Parts: sequence; structure tokens; C-alpha cells
Amino acid sequence: MDISNVLIPTGGIVALLFATFLFFKVRRQSPGNEKMQELSNAIREGAMAFLKSEYKVLIVFVVIVTGLLFAASFFEGSNMHWGTALAFVIGAILSAVAGNIGMRVATMSNARTAEGTKKSLSKGLIIAFSSGGVMGMCVVGLGVLGVFSSFVFFNSFIDLDLFTTTNILFGFGFGASSIALFARVGGGIYTKSADVGADLVGKVEAGIPEDDPRNPAVIADQVGDNVGDVAGMGADLFESYVDSIIATMALAAILGMFFISGNFDITQKIIPWFDSNYVFVQSELVRYIMLPLIVAGMGILSAIIGILVVILGGGKNIYGALRNSLFIATILTSILGGAATWYLLGRLEPVYAMVAGLVGGIIIGLSTEYFTSEKRKPAQSIAEASRTGPATVIIQGLQVGMISTIIPIIAVAAAMIFAYEVSGFYGIALSAVGMLSILGVSLATDCYGPVADNAQGIAEMAGMGTEVRERTEQLDAVGNTTAAMGKGFAIGSAAITSLALIFTFIMMAKSLGANINLSLEDPYLVSGLFIGAMLPFVFAALTMGAVGKAAYAMVEEVRYQFKKFKLLENDKNKPDYKRCVKISTNMALKKMILPSLMAVISPIVVGIVLKPTGLGGLLMGSITTGFLLAVFLANSGGAWDNAKKYVESGHLGGKGSDAHKATIIGDTVGDPCKDTSGPSLNILIKLMSIVSLVFLPLIIALT
Repeated sequence: MDISNVLIPTGGIVALLFATFLFFKVRRQSPGNEKMQELSNAIREGAMAFLKSEYKVLIVFVVIVTGLLFAASFFEGSNMHWGTALAFVIGAILSAVAGNIGMRVATMSNARTAEGTKKSLSKGLIIAFSSGGVMGMCVVGLGVLGVFSSFVFFNSFIDLDLFTTTNILFGFGFGASSIALFARVGGGIYTKSADVGADLVGKVEAGIPEDDPRNPAVIADQVGDNVGDVAGMGADLFESYVDSIIATMALAAILGMFFISGNFDITQKIIPWFDSNYVFVQSELVRYIMLPLIVAGMGILSAIIGILVVILGGGKNIYGALRNSLFIATILTSILGGAATWYLLGRLEPVYAMVAGLVGGIIIGLSTEYFTSEKRKPAQSIAEASRTGPATVIIQGLQVGMISTIIPIIAVAAAMIFAYEVSGFYGIALSAVGMLSILGVSLATDCYGPVADNAQGIAEMAGMGTEVRERTEQLDAVGNTTAAMGKGFAIGSAAITSLALIFTFIMMAKSLGANINLSLEDPYLVSGLFIGAMLPFVFAALTMGAVGKAAYAMVEEVRYQFKKFKLLENDKNKPDYKRCVKISTNMALKKMILPSLMAVISPIVVGIVLKPTGLGGLLMGSITTGFLLAVFLANSGGAWDNAKKYVESGHLGGKGSDAHKATIIGDTVGDPCKDTSGPSLNILIKLMSIVSLVFLPLIIALT
């Protein structure tokens, strides 16, 4: 415990110090001329206005849920502690802070990235990637410090036992998950309503360039890149990160309960080598509880080195530099995490489980790259289909998305089975920690994309010249690929984190004495399976419908401004950007509430009506269809997007051709798939699992 008390907080503090270093490094860069600063400030103001409005809704939600959790702790027989309410608030605050910091830095960096590309492509890369590094380091630093501090507070200062303490930590995960879902759904609706509206009227109807300053929705579109792919993605992966750590800690604590009670059949399922002959001491159990935090700390150090590889190396091969940083961080985490595990436990089996998660994450990322990159056959096949119009573009994109589910499913299944064989349920949870241990650098790679996209837009709107525009387009093109990989990584990590949470749910139910039957002969389980399998489709329908309605309002506004201000006839007339920003904000906040509440309420209702067995079925059904649907939607959308870029690079007639117009339609259809419904689904399956764990004691008491 003494080593853990030093290593874990040190890792979190180092992450935040490195984030501070990167922040000031970016801030020192020139923001460009007055026009560039004006555009950057407009994007920043729009993004912060959205967050401010969103947080007003979230504060109400957090206050209500905190009150319910606190009240539930006084319900007779609920076995819920008041600390769960406190942990919920802490998790929610830290999740919101991580996303807020990331978006502030991203909106500060866009003009600086565009200005940097005037000197060289490498300079622009370093600025954009450094801003992403701030986000990555804040997420992992706050995550590790938040979970560790909460554990120490309840275990040492409040003097609660290990089992109760780790149960309380589920409240921390619940808070993080809640903020993540609202941020992802709200941000996704915002960004795609603006993007679709700008594309349909600007590019398709008016035939003007993507980031033409005459388009009233262009600033709202740029704002959307930040609220969706920076603040939303940051909160999303913060949630996965802490949930995987908490699930592993909880399984170790549950193991201690079963071992002490003499139930060795279950202890061997959690960790195989804990049998009746094992000499067990309490201090050893604490080491198993602390191990995921130690692995996360080793991942932080590895991620810092990976980030420095890009910052110090630069180079013209942008994608190669970003990919190498991931590979280096993965290898270093395997070595450092493995050494720490051996030192702490004296066994290699947990190391194998951790590495299985790391390898699985890399495989999913590379698979996503293959199916979405414009340099690969899948996206090019969609572009080729544009020869016969938008209908065949849609059909081919659906085919690519469906077939792309094979590798991620096999990767997650293989990692899960291997981890279970070597280290039981604990190994499955640890593999999720391993997959997310390099989050500091993988999130930096992902958040680089929106900054590069904004830089490209500013270069276009500020008239920075052909050379700068071409360089920012190169940065943006790589950003599209890294963003697609990031979404694939987020979905894959969500799947394996959810699996860890489901196994924790099963063990938790048994430890609380619930009569949970996982046999298909039980109609409660089968009913739960069907309901769970249905929920991701309903959730996707709600979020897609929200984008459609919000986009309709945006299309009408852009058409109105084109006509009223005669923007296409007179270059001196300026559009009213703020009206479009306001429309996106209001529609996003209005439409995000129903799907978000559905994710929170469904597990509680099903648990009470169908009992813990039915709730277990709900979780299994939701992760099965949710994972598949998320991969399908994200990869279809990414492939449609890059098929368009393949045509824009000069193939099949280039910009303005019939093929280009067909791929724009495909990209427009794909926008809500890859940036709203797909990414939001991975939060849905995690949130339902964590809600089930938080309210399980109360559900058991009521049933």
C-alpha cells in the first residue's frame, strides 16, 4: 500500500503537470492576423456558449440524482451508502472539467495551428497535437487522482471496509457516465445539425466550398467539431477509463468477501489461483485492488513519451508520426505495466491479460483505419459507386459498415477469452484497463483532428493562400483518419469495459444474496435479453431523428439568410453566424434529454419489474447489439466521409463533378452515423451497466 500511495498520485500529478506544460507551449504560439483571431474567437464564444447552456441542464440533473441517491441510502434494507451520492458528484464534476479544459485549449489552438502551417507542415502538426495532448493528459490525470482520492477518503478517513468502498466508487463512475452521455448526445446533435445544414445548402444547392465564409452555418459547423469531438469524446473516454479501473477494483474486493466466506468456486472464477489452499492476507487483497491504478500510472508515463515522440520528431509523414506514438506507448506500457504487476503480485498472468487488452485496442484501431481511410479499398469502393449516383453510394457504404464489424468483434472476443483463461473475470476487467492505459496519447491523436479541421476552415475563411490551405488540408485529411480510429478505439474500449462491468454485476448480485439465474430456460432472462437488444436501436433512432429535425431548422435558416442578405450575389454582405449557433444550441439541448433519460431509467425499471435476472439479460442484450450497431454506424459514416475526400483529391472528376455530388450525399447521411448515434451508443451500454451496479442493492431490496 505504501508504494501505491506514492506511485498512483505521482502518476496523476505528472499527467496534469505535463498538460500544463503543453498548454503554455501552445499558448506561446502566434494566433495569426486580426481576421484569424476574429474567426477563432467566434468559434470559441460559440463553443463556450453551448457548454454554458448545457451545464445548466446538467446541474439540474446532477442535483436531482444526488438527492435520490442520498435518499436511497436511508431506505431500509437498500445496502446503499450515502457516500455513493458524494462520489456521484465528484465523478460528474471531474468529467465536466476534463471536457471543458480540452475544449478551451482546442478552440485556442485552431488559429495558432493555421498560422503555424505558414512556416511548415510539421509546425502545424506539433501545435495541433500538443493541444490534443492537453486533453489526453487531463483526462488520465483527473481520472487516476479522482478514483484514488475517493478510495482513500472512504476507506481510510471514513473507515469503511474494502467491499463497501469499491461499491461507493460505482457512484463515481455513474457521475462520469452521466456527463459523458449528455455531452456526447448533445454535442453530437449540435455538430451534425450544423454540418448537415451547411453541406446541403452550401455545397449541394449553392455549389460553394465547404468553409466558404458566405455560408451562415460555417461557424456553427466549426463550433460543432469542438463540442462533439473534443468535449464529448473527452467525457466519453474519461468514463471508460474510470469505469474499467473501478470494475477491476470491485472484483478484487468481491473476491475477498467470497474467499473469507469459503465460497472457493466463485473466487476461482474471479481469479483462478485463489483456491482453498491459497494463503490469503488482507494486505495482498489491497494490492489487487490497487493494481489497475498502478497500470494506469505506468500508462501515463508511456503516453507522455509517445506524445514527445511526435512533438520532438515532427516530420512530413504526419500519419506515420501519430501511429508510431501509439505503438511506442503500447510497447512501453506493456513493459512498465508488466514490471509493476510482477513487483506487486509476483505473477505474470495479470500481465498477459493487460497486454491482451492493449493488443485488442490496437487491432480495432487499425481495422477502423482500413475500413474508413480514403487510401484503402473500402472507402474507394464507395467512391467508385458514385459513378451511378447517390443511391449506390449509400448501398456500398452500408455494406462496408456491416462487414467492418467482423474484426472488432473477433478482437474483443479473443481478448476476453484469453484474459479469462489466464486471470478469470479479474483478467477481463484488467484487459479493459490495459486497452485504456494508453488513453493519454490515443486521445491526443483523436483530439488533434477537430483542431486540424478548424485550422483548415480558418485558412479558407481568412484567405491565407493556396500553400497554407493545402497544408491545413493535409493536416485535416490525417485528422479524419485519426478521428475515425479514435471512435473505433472508444467503441472497442466501451465494449470490453461493459463486459467487465457485466461480470462485476453478476458477482455483485451473488455477493448480495440475489437469486440470479442466467439460464436461457428462465423467461425473465430472455425477456431482458430482447429488451436490451432493442434499446440501442431505439436510442439510435432518437438521436438520428434529433439530428434530422435540427438539420431541417438549420437548412431553413441558411436558405433564409442566403435570400435575405443576398450573400451569393454580394461578397460585401455578411451572414449572421450567431443565429445559426443559437439554433444548433437550442435544438441540441432540447433533443438530448429523452435519449439520455432513457439510458438512466431503463435499467432501474427493468430491474424492478424483471428482477436482477432480467436486468442481467438487459445488459447482455444491449452490449451485443449496441457494440455491433456502434461499429457499423461509425465505420459507415467514416467511409462515406473519406470516399468524398477521395473524389475531392482529384479522382473521378474531382470537386464539382457528379461523382462529387453523389459522395456529398453519402457523407451527409453518414454524418449523424459517425458523430452522433455511433459514438453515443458506446456510452449507452456503459451507462446502463454502471446504473445497474449503483442501484442493484436497492433493486434487490425492492424485489
